[in-house]
Amino acid sequence: MRKLTYFVACSIDGFIGDPDGDATSMMTFLSEEFLGFLTSEYPETVAVQGRKVLGIEGAENRHFDTVIQGRASYQLALDTGITSPYGHMEELVASRTLRVAPDPGVEIVSEDVVGRIRELKAQESRRGIWLCGGSELAGELIDEIDELVIKTYPQIYGSGMPMFGTGFTVTPFALRDVRTFGNGILVRTYDRVR
Repeated sequence: MRKLTYFVACSIDGFIGDPDGDATSMMTFLSEEFLGFLTSEYPETVAVQGRKVLGIEGAENRHFDTVIQGRASYQLALDTGITSPYGHMEELVASRTLRVAPDPGVEIVSEDVVGRIRELKAQESRRGIWLCGGSELAGELIDEIDELVIKTYPQIYGSGMPMFGTGFTVTPFALRDVRTFGNGILVRTYDRVR
């Protein structure tokens, strides 16, 4: 069974973006040390334009071979003219408004996203599925998430887009690992307690 991993960046107080979903303030913390970690440990999570800049276009996927993201996350790429930001993986976009994919390599999931994720998790593969983003999508998929990899940036937002767009629910996870970086970033890895 494949794992669904929510690999996400957030503020200390658990927001993945400001009230409009903008998280560009976190980019000021992308130090050489942290970029070295991302490019060596999670190269598949670097979008196509970043892969070119960092010289890792041909890097092998280490953890994931499939990515799912929400419509708002995908729109960030579309706004820059990129229709397949993670073309080195199977790409899915959960959207109720976008009916036709602007790229043949992108699958639009407009209904039963939980069912589609369960199908993907049941497939044979050495690699997992990356939940790239979307507060609402993470909330919808919370019961399917097996692992959390939370990149916490040393900022407080006060309000904004939470990691999970859900009502109140208690979902236990166990801490597996914490990695610290000189610039204050923490990367915490959790496994779901079943």
